[in-house]
Amino acid sequence: MIEPVYKRVLIKVSGEALACKTQDGKSFGIDSDMLGSVAENIKKIYDMGVQVAIVVGGGNFWRGAQNSKMDRTRADHIGMLATVMNSLALADAIEQQGIPVRVQTAIEMREIAEQYIRNKAVRHLEKGRVTIFGCGTGNPFFTTDTAAALRAVEIGADVILLAKNVDGVYDKDPVLCPDAKKYSKITHQDVLQKNLKVMDSTAASLCRDNKIKIHVFGVKDSQNMIKAVCGEDIGTLVE
Repeated sequence: MIEPVYKRVLIKVSGEALACKTQDGKSFGIDSDMLGSVAENIKKIYDMGVQVAIVVGGGNFWRGAQNSKMDRTRADHIGMLATVMNSLALADAIEQQGIPVRVQTAIEMREIAEQYIRNKAVRHLEKGRVTIFGCGTGNPFFTTDTAAALRAVEIGADVILLAKNVDGVYDKDPVLCPDAKKYSKITHQDVLQKNLKVMDSTAASLCRDNKIKIHVFGVKDSQNMIKAVCGEDIGTLVE
């Protein structure tokens, strides 16, 4: 059996990674097949004895920063609600794998989920419950990347597993630049100095200052999440 190299991980899943493709080529809503695939991989990690926390984005429903005509605070609050929809959908998919799950939100909504309390979240993880954090940090002007970094620090995660539509960190956009170079390893400081867009600068700084590793990999290969947990040389490791 392949052995994991981490005891406690925080998985950051972008909303776009869960989205369906519409007829006009845009991404929106939730793709049930992708949701199921993510849940199956989380089960495999869980079965290895790894404690799993998750932060989900909301970009498949709403991107506050792109709605420039709206008040930014209100737009970000709508985005937080989008993350709750994704959190509940992912919780249901994971529960169908026979795994206990708890959803905690940074904004209180008692009928839907628990309010985020750090000690309670850690206790859930210690008890073998997958814990999903919704509503980002609960504050406008902060992304779910920052929420992932903050929660990782608070719960003492060994690494942030960053599942993205690209298969690692490049020196420039690989979609626009065929000659883009992929890094296998890079430092937090390089990410910030070169503005590599792994995470936003606030999140990257928080990870650097608290020595939190970030493992970036492509979400399309269903085995990548497991490979990352086992320390295999895939994607890009930021440390």
